[in-house]
Amino acid sequence: MTDTDAIRWPDRYAPALAPIHVVNDLAMAAPPEAVWAVLIRAADWPGFYANASKVVVEGGGPDLGAGARFSWKTFGVDLKTQVLEFEPPHRIAWLAMGTGVEAYHAWLIQPAPGGSHVVTEETQYGVAARAGRLLFPDRMERWHQRWLEGLAEAAER
Repeated sequence: MTDTDAIRWPDRYAPALAPIHVVNDLAMAAPPEAVWAVLIRAADWPGFYANASKVVVEGGGPDLGAGARFSWKTFGVDLKTQVLEFEPPHRIAWLAMGTGVEAYHAWLIQPAPGGSHVVTEETQYGVAARAGRLLFPDRMERWHQRWLEGLAEAAER
């Protein structure tokens, strides 16, 4: 795997170190630019991803950007989030902090025949993260796959 097709993990959040790591991917019939445009418009996530709510981007702009901060709710947890990696239209990653959870979530959008291949990976620390994993072992994988499917549907319109 090369740097162009791998997540660039900050040391603390490397999958080998984090107690929780999930990976999802999906082929989409939309070019990377279309997928990107939908993904960075965070306030619209609840329209295609039912596990996101109360999304507010600081500064009032509709789109995420380098260093952007936003708040939102997912998996029942209110999160304060900051974009740490932003390379249009291929890479975005953020650090999210909430009560009992600390998560690093990265997206990689690659051109592919007929559209794009999108990978999303997340690592987590924290009491709430571990409890959720214990009580609902596959929940994050299932919801992230739904997020990818909703993203594809929105980007393919």
